[in-house]
Amino acid sequence: MQNIKSFLNSLPNQPGVYQMLGEKGEILYVGKARNLKKRVSNYFLKSGKDVKTHALMKNVKDIQVTITHSENDALLLECNLIKKHKPRYNVVFRDDKSYPYILITDEKFPRVDLYRGSKKMKGRYFGPYPSASAVRETIHIIQKLFHLRTCTDSYFAARTRPCLQHQIGRCTAPCTDLISPEEYQQNVQHTILFLEGKSQLLIDELQKRMAFFSKELNFEAAGHIRDQILRLRQIQEKAYVSGDQGEVDVIGFASSGGVDCIQLLIIRGGRVLGSRAFFPNQPAHSTPDEVVTSFITQHYLAPDRDPQNIPKEIILDVSLTEKNWLSDALAEKSQHKVHLAENVRGERKKWLEIADSSAKQSVASKLMDKAHTQERFAALQKILELKKLPKRIECFDISHSMGEETVGSCVVFTISGALKSDYRRFNIKGITPGDDFAAMQQVLTRRFKHLNPDDEKFPDILLIDGGKPQLTAAKNALAELGITNLLLIGVAKGAGRKPGLETLHRPDHEPLHLPSDSPALHLIQQIRDEAHRFAITGHRNRRDKKRITSSLESIPGIGAKRRRELLRYFGGIQAINRASLLELAKVPGISQSLAERIYSALHDVNL
Repeated sequence: MQNIKSFLNSLPNQPGVYQMLGEKGEILYVGKARNLKKRVSNYFLKSGKDVKTHALMKNVKDIQVTITHSENDALLLECNLIKKHKPRYNVVFRDDKSYPYILITDEKFPRVDLYRGSKKMKGRYFGPYPSASAVRETIHIIQKLFHLRTCTDSYFAARTRPCLQHQIGRCTAPCTDLISPEEYQQNVQHTILFLEGKSQLLIDELQKRMAFFSKELNFEAAGHIRDQILRLRQIQEKAYVSGDQGEVDVIGFASSGGVDCIQLLIIRGGRVLGSRAFFPNQPAHSTPDEVVTSFITQHYLAPDRDPQNIPKEIILDVSLTEKNWLSDALAEKSQHKVHLAENVRGERKKWLEIADSSAKQSVASKLMDKAHTQERFAALQKILELKKLPKRIECFDISHSMGEETVGSCVVFTISGALKSDYRRFNIKGITPGDDFAAMQQVLTRRFKHLNPDDEKFPDILLIDGGKPQLTAAKNALAELGITNLLLIGVAKGAGRKPGLETLHRPDHEPLHLPSDSPALHLIQQIRDEAHRFAITGHRNRRDKKRITSSLESIPGIGAKRRRELLRYFGGIQAINRASLLELAKVPGISQSLAERIYSALHDVNL
């Protein structure tokens, strides 16, 4: 930087954000300040700088500042810039999927469902939950306890008799009027009390109903409610219920072997909904204060985060220098006071111990996986006689059922393990069904068409699930894009498709067979299997979605009511497919013109 003294003198004594730039203008670090002049000047003091700051300042060639209206605006702008640019010297947490909620829809017979995204659908939302599995487990409990429906509205409208869920005691079959709207709404209210954590209030109400049914000599109904109460008490004990209190997030922290972990424990209505581990990308020598502060900023203050997700209390075990600043910014965004509690007792201390213990376990698992992965990468480097340790391996696979709904997958592994944020799926179109070679060529063309070999996301090794023909197809596809220096390896399955008997094919090399106990082979198997899993999951989702979608739904003018009438009249979709034009016109609500439209769509003819 030229004339540092003049630059520092020109800085205002106002809040804002500063960006430290490298030689090529890249952003190395983003910071916030209550007073830009004081904060930036500290970087140029001759003493008192830590190791990380020394390393940063050696690479800084320029500094840009942005003045903000308030300190909280500076905090928000810093968060946005870090999320966008992911600077090398900042602690950066990867973007995650939006948190799942449980939704109870606003209908005559509400359904309970997992929901992600903006809350556009009418109904009551409960959460956020730390994972989709936690939501599904809770919905499973709701089905067993309160028998609410989970089916889609189109499926519900088309039912003419109770489905399997009713037969196994998971639904009261409101679709066929086996329960009155009033009684169903009572089950909905009980579900809401349960999700709000008001289990004791719910139990009291159920006990009154059980006493009523006993008095009326309706012992079957009384016995059912007794079982509900017993199950609720078991759930209370398992979930560490603390009365009807507790809308809390608990942040556990652990660090070992260069790996830091934030363990977020989510508690709503006094119930532990579950936890999730976060591992940041960070420069060396980051302090716990920096890591936890960065997590709170990026997790709660990011522009895409719902302010309703910010609880009134966040419990943590790390003392934060910017605690009051963070609390004010969280309160401004959420429109309610947010308390950052460091010294807690009783039940809250128990929650913090759970979070810290979980964080330590997550770090131990991460270190074990990381050590094994690095060992396998080193073994692969030795086997392939590479000059440098490969940093990024991509694997591609194709999945379909007899050519139907073909999907290609790309999975990415680095020395830290699977990089799931870089996984990609490709829906294959415009090829002959079942032509795996054309599918592979299309996938690779779409993947590498706009990727520069100098890009950090360009792989060192590209694995193809298949033998010489698949490898040749991949080589030709890359050659058309001018990519000839990428190491290609085809992984062909052995006799009987048994693990350990794979053959590795490389262009212009003899086939390679590795010992079944080779760490390099284990790495290739792991990556290949992950690519296969990712591809077949995407294929099945496409195939099943297509198969379960009624052919009637795509016909204009056929809504849920008319589909229901057609199904009731003919008894099923196969009978509708076999019906004549005259028979279709006899269905109540189906006009002659609409019957012609239905017949044309089902038989692919023009009338």
